[in-house]
Amino acid sequence: MSASSDSAPAPRTRRARGAAESLASVVLAFESIVAFLAGLAIYGLGVLPETIAPWWGIVAGSVLAVAMIVTGRLVRYPWGIAIGWILQIIVALGAFLVPSLLIVALIFGGMYAYATIKGRALDQRNARLAAELTDSSDEA
Repeated sequence: MSASSDSAPAPRTRRARGAAESLASVVLAFESIVAFLAGLAIYGLGVLPETIAPWWGIVAGSVLAVAMIVTGRLVRYPWGIAIGWILQIIVALGAFLVPSLLIVALIFGGMYAYATIKGRALDQRNARLAAELTDSSDEA
């Protein structure tokens, strides 16, 4: 065997994710399932105006679900968090068609708010503790 086949490439290390990023992406991932099901409900209930074909409900739910999954990967950036808020507003606007979506919007909007606000506070706390630990180890 040659020396190049004996040494395997080092595994890639994963990027450290903060609490806000992790929590927000989980909320958006689960909400994407609900968004798709909401599109099916809009189609099944036939609540779209007569000028719009009912199958557009499924398309809208699918597009919203995919947008939430993609946004879940982008919440590491501040603008990704903002896109997540825009998606929460879109879900809330769906309550004009299916009023029960207001409950969904309140529940998932509350979870997204908690994830982004409390997650950011946890990230700041963890950074402060890490900085204190580094300072104390430098003094020793």
